[in-house]
Amino acid sequence: MSVSIGVDIGGTKIAAGLVDESGAIVERVRKETPARSFDGVVDAIAAACSDLVAYARTHQLELIEAVGMGAAGLVDETGSIVRFAPNLGWVEAPLGPRVTAASGLPTIVENDATAAAWGEYRFGAGQGARSLVAVTVGTGIGGGIIIGGHPLRGSFGMAAEFGHIVQVPEGRLCGCERRGCWEQYSSGNALVREARHLAAERRSAADILLGMGDGTPEGVSGVHVTNAARAGDPVACEAFRRVGHALGRGMADLTAILDPDLYVLGGGVSEAGDFLLAPVVEAYEANVVAHQYRPAARIVLAQLSNDAGLIGAGDLARTLV
Repeated sequence: MSVSIGVDIGGTKIAAGLVDESGAIVERVRKETPARSFDGVVDAIAAACSDLVAYARTHQLELIEAVGMGAAGLVDETGSIVRFAPNLGWVEAPLGPRVTAASGLPTIVENDATAAAWGEYRFGAGQGARSLVAVTVGTGIGGGIIIGGHPLRGSFGMAAEFGHIVQVPEGRLCGCERRGCWEQYSSGNALVREARHLAAERRSAADILLGMGDGTPEGVSGVHVTNAARAGDPVACEAFRRVGHALGRGMADLTAILDPDLYVLGGGVSEAGDFLLAPVVEAYEANVVAHQYRPAARIVLAQLSNDAGLIGAGDLARTLV
């Protein structure tokens, strides 16, 4: 059995693992993400790699001596420099070279959503797709594009930043400092915002939702919205409908550009299942250009959950050797 090392760098934790040729995670290591310390992150990744190398040797596994890393940020075309990662506080961070120097292993860096898209394409919901667009719906919106068996990175490595397509001109202020970005209407944050707004307007209909928090609209969280929808709360279901419709409209616009045969919805919000998927499909079909004359792209939920980025990064590491 041959294995490679995959690393998923999050804002609070670094998940690393040995990934075999079938996409299975043979061994896992978790390290805390040192807050706002690039040097600390490099040391933590190197330590995780050392643990995994030792495990592979002890268990007589054939180690592919390469590391694939997924990071939430803009990664350059060489797969080595993180140009900008706001959640980690990085600007022009030489992640690849530093981890190579610290671990002694060649590395490749990929945007975390692209790594997750690759994982789903190779081993999850995207197997067999000719062209796949992954839309990761979490705190914001991330994306990954796979065409012709290869990730589409763009000339400068920064393609598929879907969340910052402007959907509503002069709309809500986004963290990128522009207004009306797609993720302001279709993300986990947008879901909570809609649920709180609706609960404030329709308190009598939001008993289940409000009861899951502290009784106030301000106390509603994303988990509350999902659980309340499952319990039949009409306000929570309406919040999912609004966010799902905004998501589906944006995906219809992407189809006019990319024409994929498959969309994969991932990220934390997608764990709500059909509460999100059904309104997405409804809005997509109603808004895609010339829908009556073109084959419809399938829209499915991701299968690999939180492991998609780690698995995808580990598999991409094999391209180095």
